[in-house]
Amino acid sequence: MQVWPGQAYPLGATYDGAGTNFAVFSEAAVRIELCLLHDDGSETAVELRETDAFVRHAYLPGVMPGQRYGFRAHGPYQPERGLRCNSAKLLLDPYAKALSGQINWGEEVYGYHFNRPEKRNDLDSAPHTMASVVVNPYFDWGDDRPPRTDYHRTVIYEAHVKGLTMRHPRLPEELRGTYAALAHPAIIEHLTELGVTTLELMPVHQFVHDHRLADAGLSNYWGYNTIGFFAPHNAYASWGDRGQQVLEFKSAVRALHQAGIEVILDVVYNHTAEGNHLGPTLSFRGLDNASYYRLAGDRRYYTDTTGTGNSLLMRSPHVLQLIMDSLRYWVTEMRVDGFRFDLAATLARQFHEVDRLSSFFDLVQQDPVVSQVKLIAEPWDVGEGGYQVGNFPPLWTEWNGKFRDTVRDLWRGEPRTLAEFASRLTGSSDLYQSDGRRPLASVNFVTCHDGFTLRDLVSYDDKHNEANGEGNQDGESYNRSWNCGVEGETDDPAVRALRERQMRNFIATLMLSQGVPMLSHGDEFARTQRGNNNAYCQDNEVSWVQWPERRIASDGAAGTSEADASALELLRFTRSLIWLRRDHPVFRRRRFFHGRPVEGTHDELSDIAWFTAEGEEMRQRDWQAVHAKSLTVFLNGSAISEPGPRGERITDDSFLLLFNAHHEPLGFTVPVDHGKQWQVIVDTSLPEGVEPGSGAKVAAGDRLTLVDRSLLVLQRPA
Repeated sequence: MQVWPGQAYPLGATYDGAGTNFAVFSEAAVRIELCLLHDDGSETAVELRETDAFVRHAYLPGVMPGQRYGFRAHGPYQPERGLRCNSAKLLLDPYAKALSGQINWGEEVYGYHFNRPEKRNDLDSAPHTMASVVVNPYFDWGDDRPPRTDYHRTVIYEAHVKGLTMRHPRLPEELRGTYAALAHPAIIEHLTELGVTTLELMPVHQFVHDHRLADAGLSNYWGYNTIGFFAPHNAYASWGDRGQQVLEFKSAVRALHQAGIEVILDVVYNHTAEGNHLGPTLSFRGLDNASYYRLAGDRRYYTDTTGTGNSLLMRSPHVLQLIMDSLRYWVTEMRVDGFRFDLAATLARQFHEVDRLSSFFDLVQQDPVVSQVKLIAEPWDVGEGGYQVGNFPPLWTEWNGKFRDTVRDLWRGEPRTLAEFASRLTGSSDLYQSDGRRPLASVNFVTCHDGFTLRDLVSYDDKHNEANGEGNQDGESYNRSWNCGVEGETDDPAVRALRERQMRNFIATLMLSQGVPMLSHGDEFARTQRGNNNAYCQDNEVSWVQWPERRIASDGAAGTSEADASALELLRFTRSLIWLRRDHPVFRRRRFFHGRPVEGTHDELSDIAWFTAEGEEMRQRDWQAVHAKSLTVFLNGSAISEPGPRGERITDDSFLLLFNAHHEPLGFTVPVDHGKQWQVIVDTSLPEGVEPGSGAKVAAGDRLTLVDRSLLVLQRPA
């Protein structure tokens, strides 16, 4: 075999049409072998003799795509110094573009012996671990153009590749649960008809099912256990895992782009699947433990701000390079449109505290590729001072956990919520205005993958996580949920009607609020996890979306079950609210409200006004009233302050939003002096809201009665 010197950059395995360049970083190892793996279980070892700045490299002519490989790092095994090299462990390439196989959990993949943790383990891990794969980078993107949807037009749909597609009745069996399923017309049709613009995929970076879950017959279903930051997860590929997963993922992105749908990835750069000091040696730990991980004072152990056993060392230039190279790769080569960063507060911990001036933020800000896509932070972690909602730099948007909490509190009837609810409804200026950000910095959500589904939010007071095997001790215990009087499923028609109304209230509030709305997959037709609020390990019917469908009876007549009929009503309601938002810029303003008239408007009314149920303007004592749970909001469509894309003035219809979160019906007076004639366009007390054009006409001063826990939207043409 010919071995040429090759190049130190780019890192990883780079195929150029004639051979492959291999490059890997390690400051800890004294010698690194590249191992080419063969189907008969044998391997060919090639020492990487060339070294530049601790990067070992070589070029091998004739090594083609599909070739499996790994590294063996020879060097000190001294855990007390943070050094864990062990040449018996076949290591994954941190820059591998694809990974093949799965982990066969056993003592072989660990650097120590189970019965003697202090003793080095020299069992060969090669037959029990995954392999890196050389990938052909060439792909015909055709005329693909990323949609680049503006934030103010964005509606995000959070979904799991497998969970979304495993039970879709129109998908072929062999495609279900795969990237190819995302590209199927049935999935794309659902997303486009629903009106969402952006598909946010839960982790698709290669992850592993950790040992504990595998032994319990469970899996790391959510995927927040990354081992390969460049590789699409191979279990979601229907075409094979010798590099075909890369082509399949690209094909899915291309198909979604053709439909005008962006693709955002939920990424986990805060930790890896190698866990704490008792975790396996799969890649980073064996190559250069101290360069990749944040170690404790006693360097045998790890500093953990993620709750997973380890945290990446965010002051290491090699970790920062890895993250930035990964982000650029997914944008330039895989054509994704942005990222949602899991536990993003950890990425800002260059030293100890969360610091918005950390090197990571500096690198993202100046990067000409990464800075131009959507960047969404989950603005917290489990470390000290980790809750950072509202504190990320201006380039970033954030999952607004305070929106979720406040909206849940309002509709379940908590006292003293009106003032904060008003802030959340209007874009959370208290969180984002002071540093120059706008309402679009707030990614609003009521539910997400973590916690109750929308249906469970209105059906359970308590979590029911027994299936997770942790004695129902895992998951959040304070969910701000309300079961509407009965825990779990019920046949009581009154309770079911209330639950359906509450779900419509949540959907309507989400879509009528300023900011960027995010819907969790399946909530549009009331999917349930049976009260499990932490289904991270449930790769089964608990987590998979059950799609409603029309069925053909034995006599040939079409029909639906009662449950499916209710689900389809909610789907139509959700669709109508998303499209209402799309059609009316007053619900998706790019600037915060001023609370005063906008110069040049003909009606001289303020851009927003707040009223009591009696139609009188809210005063300070009204905001602070303990039991006040009702509110009328006036949105002035002729007082939008921001210009259009060509500098034109934007005008829209005006709207009144009437909220009754009381447990009993309540009379509302339509405010005077803010419009003479109105039409009801949304009424959450009705199964599908209101049919277009069928809503009742009301006039200023009219008295309306809203049923308990309901929302009414009135429209006045411009």
